[in-house]
Amino acid sequence: MDTERLPGCYRHPDRDTGISCTRCERPICPECMISASVGFQCPECVRAGSGTGHRPTANAPRTLAGGVVAADPQLVTKVLMGLNAAVFLAGLAAPALVVQLELLGRYVEFFGAPVEGVSTGQYHRLLTSVFLHVEWWHILSNMIGLWVIGGPLEAALGRSRYLAVYLLSGLGGSALVYLLTAPNTPTLGASGAVFGLLGATVVLARRLRYEMRPVIVMVVLMLFLTFVPIGGSINVSWQAHVGGLVTGALVGLGMLGPTAGRNRALIQWGTCTVVFLLAAAVVLLRTAELT
Repeated sequence: MDTERLPGCYRHPDRDTGISCTRCERPICPECMISASVGFQCPECVRAGSGTGHRPTANAPRTLAGGVVAADPQLVTKVLMGLNAAVFLAGLAAPALVVQLELLGRYVEFFGAPVEGVSTGQYHRLLTSVFLHVEWWHILSNMIGLWVIGGPLEAALGRSRYLAVYLLSGLGGSALVYLLTAPNTPTLGASGAVFGLLGATVVLARRLRYEMRPVIVMVVLMLFLTFVPIGGSINVSWQAHVGGLVTGALVGLGMLGPTAGRNRALIQWGTCTVVFLLAAAVVLLRTAELT
């Protein structure tokens, strides 16, 4: 039986697609499609739309989640990678900085020293630890994951929504670590945030009706490596991975669930607020327990 191949996106000819612009009818891939009142439009047709007297960004091309299409759709991912690299180098130059930034619930550095940790009010550790690495293989593996998973997700969400997923996922992972890990156990790394991007990617693939098996296989594989790490000397925080994964999926549902409409932004940022409050509640509960 002969099968007819789907047309390629007019901007990315190597990507087959069954979706076309509702105005010019050119084929468009998920990265190029912009939600409209009816169907999807291509970036050129959106730019050519007539003015309505709204703010300058009103007619700007939009991502699948409603964010403005940026000239560099992976800029935030690059900035995050650069920030992680800068903190890594700073930690090598000043090892004492690591002690001040890593996630620790409650500890005393030496006899007679003051008690330190998140439970003493050092809540910055919940996020600073997400940008901290002390081994080259650790930052390398996390940055590869950030680039491979984060780049396409940023293009689909837009910069601000993507950054919200990353930061909230890192916070969610840290909150679960703080709750379930011994308070004097140091934890650090961007893997919780990267797992959060993976959770949001699962939601994105579902929204676009992609074949889910490759995505599910990736999630299962990464969770397998979390609980059965290669190399007995490597300590992996499953709490950070699971907490980040669940948080990212929840925020992704809020970002990608609603379609174009007047209340979409309200639902998206409302979801972020609820997730933040849930993480804060977990942190306050653990703090009360430790103090």
